[in-house]
This record gives sequence, structure tokens and C-alpha cells, in this order.
Amino acid sequence: MARWPAPGRCKQRLSRGLGPLRAARIQQVLTAHTLAVASQLQGVEVVVAMDGLGPRAARRCFGARGGPRWVAQGSGSLGVRMQRQINRAKREGAQAVVLIGSDLPQLERADLAAGFAFLGAAGDGCDLVLGPAADGGYWLIGLHQAQPGLLAGIPWGSDRVMGCTLERAAGLGLEVGLLATRRDLDWPRDLLPWR
Repeated sequence: MARWPAPGRCKQRLSRGLGPLRAARIQQVLTAHTLAVASQLQGVEVVVAMDGLGPRAARRCFGARGGPRWVAQGSGSLGVRMQRQINRAKREGAQAVVLIGSDLPQLERADLAAGFAFLGAAGDGCDLVLGPAADGGYWLIGLHQAQPGLLAGIPWGSDRVMGCTLERAAGLGLEVGLLATRRDLDWPRDLLPWR
């Protein structure tokens, strides 16, 4: 899940302190990093669900041979857009779906492999895996099956995202696996460890 790195159209919270050009450049670097890490996994199709990029530009950017497949995120809340990607992947025959954001400078191949390992083979592992973010959200969500209602009504962008999702998962009877907590890059202060 990524936003096209156009000044003024991505990393809004980051651009307030750094300006839109620098924020867009950071988005571009983080997206490239995320794609490089995800591409290291064997037997996994990498799909970029991009927001803010039209079909022609997407084909130019992601249509190269051997590159990741591009799909539109579509409209709606973050929960609606994530559910759309989970539903699409399941319709296309994916056994497990792992969604990650594109603002995690610490992301490593082992993080993604651990997410898939938690899920195990269909019916063998957890129903849901989450990678908690230090700000109260999560940087990864993985499922075997689409879970209607899991992502609806979550207060996206708040520090209650993880807690609300865990409550919803408990109500649905889902077994949850948790990965290591990571710090994503949303605010200028989040850059301090990387300067």
C-alpha cells in the first residue's frame, strides 16, 4: 500500500515540517526500499496498491518486465482500501495476503517472512498477523481469509488503531499473531534516528 510520491499529495504530516518536496522524496525512497525488500521473498507475488497515480503513469512506472504488478487502491477509508486489496488477492487465488505500508525504514525481508510464517499453511497458523507500530497502528496485516467487518469503523490515523483491531479480532474469534513493534515514518520527529 503506497501513495505516489508527488509533492503535496503524500506524507502530509511529514510535509508540514519538511515541506512537500522533501516529504515526496522521502516517500519515493521509502517506497523503493519497501519494493526492494518485498521482492526478496521467494514464491510471493508483489503487488503495489498505489494511491494517487493514474493507469497510464502506473504502466510507465511499474509496467517494466519483471517489475511488480500495479493496482489502484480505489476510494474510501484506509480500511475500505485494505479490504479491497485483500478481497482482490483472494479472488485471484492467493492462499494468504500480507499488506504492508511503504513508510518503514527498518523493514527487512525477515519481517515479511515472519508474517507469512505466523500464518502458516491454510488453517495451520494464526488467522490474523499484525505488525504493531510504535504510534498505536500497525505496519503489517496478514490474513488467510477475508474477514468482513475486521477493518470497518477503525479510527484510522489515531493511536487506537491496533487496540480497536485486536478487539474486533477477538469478537470475530480470530487467533492473532504479533510481530515485533516497528516505528514508521509519519512526522518530522520520526526522522531523528535516521539523520
